[in-house]
Amino acid sequence: MILASPIFAGSKAEKVSDTQVKDHLQNHFKFYGFIRNYFVYDSRESVSGTGDLFYYLPKDVEPIADGSDKNDASSFRFLALTSRLGVDVSGYNIGNVHFGAKVEGDFYSGLSNSSSANASYYFPGNTKISGTAQARLRQAYATVTWKDLPMCKDQKASVGLKIGQAWHPMAADHPHLFSLEVGAPFGPFSRTPLVQMDANLGENWVVSAAAIWQQQYQSAGPVGTSAIYMKYGKTPEVYAAIAYRSKGFLIRAGVDVVSIKPRYFSTTQVPDPTEDDPDAKKTVIDRKVSDRKTSVLGYVYTQYTYKKFAVKAKTTFGEGGEHMNLMSGYAKVGVNDDGSWNYASMRNSSSWLSLSYGKKWQGVLFVGYVKNLGLAQAASGPLAKGDVYFCSNGFSNINQMYRINPQLIYNIGKMNVGLEYQWTSVQYGEYDGGKLNERALADKNLHWVGNHRINLMVKYNF
Repeated sequence: MILASPIFAGSKAEKVSDTQVKDHLQNHFKFYGFIRNYFVYDSRESVSGTGDLFYYLPKDVEPIADGSDKNDASSFRFLALTSRLGVDVSGYNIGNVHFGAKVEGDFYSGLSNSSSANASYYFPGNTKISGTAQARLRQAYATVTWKDLPMCKDQKASVGLKIGQAWHPMAADHPHLFSLEVGAPFGPFSRTPLVQMDANLGENWVVSAAAIWQQQYQSAGPVGTSAIYMKYGKTPEVYAAIAYRSKGFLIRAGVDVVSIKPRYFSTTQVPDPTEDDPDAKKTVIDRKVSDRKTSVLGYVYTQYTYKKFAVKAKTTFGEGGEHMNLMSGYAKVGVNDDGSWNYASMRNSSSWLSLSYGKKWQGVLFVGYVKNLGLAQAASGPLAKGDVYFCSNGFSNINQMYRINPQLIYNIGKMNVGLEYQWTSVQYGEYDGGKLNERALADKNLHWVGNHRINLMVKYNF
C-alpha cells in the first residue's frame, strides 16, 4: 500500500488532481461523528456530570429547617453537549506492518455556575447550567500492527501496539445503552493515556497487556482527586488480560494493578503566636515520607450474539478503582515512626447485565449492582470521614446500590431515537459522630434512596 504519497511530497511532486486527493482521503481517512441531543428528567437531586447528562447516583436525605428533604427536588434539561467528531486513519503499511491512528473529540467543559452568588440558597444542588461548551480530546492514538505472523498448525498471529489516549482496557466493553454513562458506576469508565499490546494468537485467543497513566480520571487522596499521586509515585498502572472468542461468543478475564504515592512530605503544626492570637499555629514541612498505596482489581467480561439477540455481562471485584468511577477508594489506617502513613484499600464488587433484541426497533434491558465491602485491612478503630479517600462522584457512606434500566430505540437510516427509564437506588448509612467503622463502612441507620430518570435521545450519525 502507501506510506508516503505525492500528495504530501515536497516541491518535486507533480500537481495532483482533485480526484486523486479525494481517492486518497477515501482510502485512508474515515471521518465520522454525530449530533446528539438528550432530554432528561430526574425526580431527585443527584450526582451527575457533563451538564447533568452523565448520571451516577441519587443524593442522600438531607433534612432542612421545615422538616423536608433538601434533595427531594426534580429537574429537567436538554442539551446537544455530547455531539462528536472523529477520524480513523488506516491503509498505510510496509510489508506486513500496518500503521493507523485515531483522533476523536466532543464538547464537554465550559458550563459554569449560576452568576448569582446566592444560587445555593434558592436551589438544592448543581448550578452549573450556563456557558458555552468547549471542545475536548476523547481519544488520540497511533497504532502499529504486525500481521500474518507464523504460528504452529498453519495458524497466523498478529500483534498490535496502541500508543496514546484511548479507552482504559477495563472500561472498553460497554453494555447496549445509549445513555452517556453507559453503565457507570456499575462498571469501570475511563479514557486515559496508555501503551497497549494486543496479541491475536490464531482464531480464538487474545492476550493483552498495557501500561497506563492518569489524566481526566484520577485517584483520590489527601488533596482530592488528582493525577499527582501517580506522577510522584513514578509507577504506571499495569493491566493484563486473556480472552477467548468463537463465533458469537467472547469471554475475557483481566487484572489491573495501581500503585500511587498519596504524599511526598509530612507536615507538622508548630506554635506561631501573634499579638491577637498567642495560641496560633502554622503548618510546616518536616520531612520526606515513603508513602505508597497499591491495589489490585480483577474482572470477567462475556458476551454472546445470535441473530437479533445479544447478551453482555461484566463483574469486577477487588480493591480501589475510584479512578475508573467505581464506588470505592482507600483509607489512612495508621502512622509509622518515620512519619509515613499506612493505607488500606476498600474492596468493591460491581456487576452489570445487558440484554438487547432487535435491529430497526431495539429493546434493551440493563441491570447493575454494587456492593461496598469495606477495607481489605481493618483499622484499629473507627475512621474519621476525612481519612477515607472515596470516589469523588460518590459518598463513603454508600453500602450498596442497584439500577434497573429498560430502553427502547428506533433506528431509521442515520437517525436514532431512544427512550429510557432508569431507576437507581442507593442504600446509605449514617456517619456515627462523623466517623465510619474500622472497615470504613457506615453501618448505622441503613436506608434506601432512589431516583427516577426519564431520558429521550435524538441522534443523527454521519
